Amino acid sequence: MDPDALLDGLNTAQRLAVTSPTSPLCILAGAGSGKTRVLTRRIAYRAATGDLDPRHVLALTFTRKAAGELTARLRSLGLREQVAAGTFHSVAYAQLRTRWAERNITPPQLMTRKAGFVIGLLTGAEKSTPGIDFVAEIEWAKARMVEPEAYPDAAKNAGRKPPISYEATAAVYARYEDQRRQKRLIDFDDMLRVCHRDLQSDDGFAASQRWRFAHLFVDEFQDVNPLQHALLEAWRGDRNDLCIVGDPNQAIYSWNGADPDLLRTFPQRFPAGETIRLLDNYRSSPQILAAANALLVGGRGVDHDGTQSATRPDGGVPSVRELPDERAEAAAIARAARDRHGPGARWSNQAVLVRTNAQLPIIEEAMKSAGIPFRVRGATPLLDQPEIKAALGDLRRTPRPFSDAIHDLALSVVVDDESESDRAAERRANLDALVQMARDYMAIESPPTANGFFLWLTATTRADQPDPNGEAIELLTFHAAKGLEWPIVHLAGIEQGYVPIGHAKTPGAWAEERRLFYVAATRAERELLCTWAKSRTFGERSIPRDRSEFLDTYAAACEALEAGLDPIAVGNGATAPSQPSSTTTRSSKPKAKSNSSKGPRQRPGKYPDSLDPADHPLFDALRAWRSERSKSADVPAFVVCNDHTLAEITRQKPTTPVELLRVNGMGEIKVSKFGDEILAVISETTDS
Repeated sequence: MDPDALLDGLNTAQRLAVTSPTSPLCILAGAGSGKTRVLTRRIAYRAATGDLDPRHVLALTFTRKAAGELTARLRSLGLREQVAAGTFHSVAYAQLRTRWAERNITPPQLMTRKAGFVIGLLTGAEKSTPGIDFVAEIEWAKARMVEPEAYPDAAKNAGRKPPISYEATAAVYARYEDQRRQKRLIDFDDMLRVCHRDLQSDDGFAASQRWRFAHLFVDEFQDVNPLQHALLEAWRGDRNDLCIVGDPNQAIYSWNGADPDLLRTFPQRFPAGETIRLLDNYRSSPQILAAANALLVGGRGVDHDGTQSATRPDGGVPSVRELPDERAEAAAIARAARDRHGPGARWSNQAVLVRTNAQLPIIEEAMKSAGIPFRVRGATPLLDQPEIKAALGDLRRTPRPFSDAIHDLALSVVVDDESESDRAAERRANLDALVQMARDYMAIESPPTANGFFLWLTATTRADQPDPNGEAIELLTFHAAKGLEWPIVHLAGIEQGYVPIGHAKTPGAWAEERRLFYVAATRAERELLCTWAKSRTFGERSIPRDRSEFLDTYAAACEALEAGLDPIAVGNGATAPSQPSSTTTRSSKPKAKSNSSKGPRQRPGKYPDSLDPADHPLFDALRAWRSERSKSADVPAFVVCNDHTLAEITRQKPTTPVELLRVNGMGEIKVSKFGDEILAVISETTDS
């Protein structure tokens, strides 16, 4: 290989990242900045210059697919020797099997059905909780290297919501560990733990593995959890030949145990190391990137120095559209998708992204009605979810009329329990999606039956899905879209409760939700369309919805772009001068409708039905404060705070910034900007 040829086509920062002689090296690579290209070129360049032996390279990724792509790129660059590339789990398990074979140790059995194993350990009231809920807590604890006795404090501090009490969950975790050891079983997390333990305790094993893998490269480092990091450090030993690649603004897996601070604190942990930023974006148009960059301005828990610059030609301004309800939204997305499918265009150039899997079925229905081929990617199909299987089984067995059974199921899913676990909330959302589809079925078949419903469900959610490689629009969640890109992206359901998700109550969780929206918004190359619904049906009730607070910032950036402001300035937080109320653009903020009796915005002098009359003075005081604030800032009142949020503040009466942050509609920026003033209004009004 010619080292100089490996630098062809690289920009200045990429060249520096490829050629830097410093180790350890941290490459902060934003969305669409060519990180895989840089990582593979660095390995190949060091091999071409004799700085490393490719036979002693270990490249760690988070998926087998990513590992395969990395090795294929290295081969295309002319690297003949096979570089070891794999996930943390696959590498650790391979090393353990080698050690066990060399020392004639009988290997433990790998656990394949963790949920079933946990269910067998449950007693009494614990049996009413699905085993998968305990599995989620056990996996989080192991990823964070938390033992059962330390789980209650660690889980409380992290804002976890276990299925039962912290102490009872810890007891299940302890029984799980005891039984697993007695039966000589290991789960996937144990592969990492045992490998780390053996590297620490067996000098010969550690020396052989460190010789075998002298040069360490880690991709997507923002997703590394403490257990993976401990194993990486055991592999590294006292050597500094380490290169990590990541993006703090794409850290979206803290809920699963990842610790993005391991990336953020690289300079403190390695003072002699070097950090190089890749800030040129080769994916998105300047307009799409500017609006995404604006999401990062002033937000907590984001890397403000990671604002990127676009290299692609100008494109259209992202659009923000309000729809009456979820069905109108789904139909609008289908129409927009068809409108953009011109001659010679491919359906696979488009994707629809949502925050939760439960949002997908109604979009699937709309695609089917419009005759648009679609494919649900990276998610367990709705009909294969355990709670859906159980509900369908109950519907088939009940002697009651189908409509009565669905009515009872609808009543059971309308529960707003702040203490419920994330998995419980997801199950409830899936069941609600089933209820809404049942209503669609009952509208077209009389008399409705459970068997007929199941056949209709199968035809609606599966029949029109093409083969995995066929031509189709992709439907997937924000998380599943990470690392992917499309020319045209539709973001659906950008509302409070979804974006950010309703159970995100801590500052850290809100920051991660902001980063997740940023990840979704940076999947688009040419065109981005955002939609939200003013109301959604949950169970038997139509619930008014507010558009996402993040969308307020995003729409303001879009308005600035429509007004002709420079995309770079918009990405740095510049906004357009206020426009007369008659001005309308594709991305304009929704106007308050004073004659609406259903939405969250109230008529002057009127109060939300949910407010106690004794709270009316506080509500009036908050509205008066908002009026003064909006006039001084020359912005519409709802940009400061909408009535629904003011009503929530009135009901909850927070006394601290942390409590205020828990109010739906009050994000980090608003709390930092208005928090002290709002708390003062509450204190003065309630004291008087």
